[in-house]
Amino acid sequence: MVAEGLHKLALQHSQEALENGALRPLSTDIETWAGSGDGGFEIRHLVGAPPRHLREAGPKPNPFRPWDQRLELTRVGNEHVLILNKYPVQLGHMLLISQSWQPQVGWLSLLDWTAVCQVNRDTGGLWFFNSGPQAGASQPHRHLQLLPRTKGVRLCPREEWFQQHLLNATCSRPMDSLERSIKIKPLPVTWSGSALLEIYLDLCQQSGLGSPQRDEKPLHPYNLLISTRWMTLVKRSCDEVHGYSVNALGFAGYLLSTERSNRTWLAAHSPEALLMKVVATDP
Repeated sequence: MVAEGLHKLALQHSQEALENGALRPLSTDIETWAGSGDGGFEIRHLVGAPPRHLREAGPKPNPFRPWDQRLELTRVGNEHVLILNKYPVQLGHMLLISQSWQPQVGWLSLLDWTAVCQVNRDTGGLWFFNSGPQAGASQPHRHLQLLPRTKGVRLCPREEWFQQHLLNATCSRPMDSLERSIKIKPLPVTWSGSALLEIYLDLCQQSGLGSPQRDEKPLHPYNLLISTRWMTLVKRSCDEVHGYSVNALGFAGYLLSTERSNRTWLAAHSPEALLMKVVATDP
């Protein structure tokens, strides 16, 4: 049985961080979109000006060296710390960051995956990773993100789509255009850092990202989405299209619309068409 102690701790700290101003949730109006097939979307229309981390600007200070102590939840091993996301998608939104400098664009290591397993033994949910600016990452310091999910709560709007994608991938069934662009592999019932690392590197190899034995860093930007059952990798061509900046959560069914977003285009073409414009497809 998962204890979910970290989730409870995150909710408790979130209330304190709201009161002292360390936490700044985005104010949004939510629009649901049925999508096609098994995939749905939540389009979150931002109310007011975008926060600093979403604005186009020059170099930004590293918010994780040092991290805001008011957001810290717990140390994870000797190399990582779990903190609250300052601009949470939901209350309890967590970041697993490296304590020392590690680049977001570098290879995820055994230490990273071991830390993921340590957190996940207590609190699971939707893990995701944006490998760099072209994949929607707003910070260059290594961080993985977790949206906790309690039993019976839907993982994300496109959960059924990923379940069908996994079935199609393991049974060699016909795939739609997005499925053909996204690699997915099942996960073992019991996680270990070495098992997750092996699956991650296999997905990287399948997607043409290279390997740490030959390449200093992955050859292309990418996103990861991880549930209890599967890990999926999305090879990216660009971060933004038609004013929508898309990170890993876009493929999970969560899109953020700002004053720069072309809502008319989205209504005419669909969120799936938007996603296809930011994935890297093989020639």
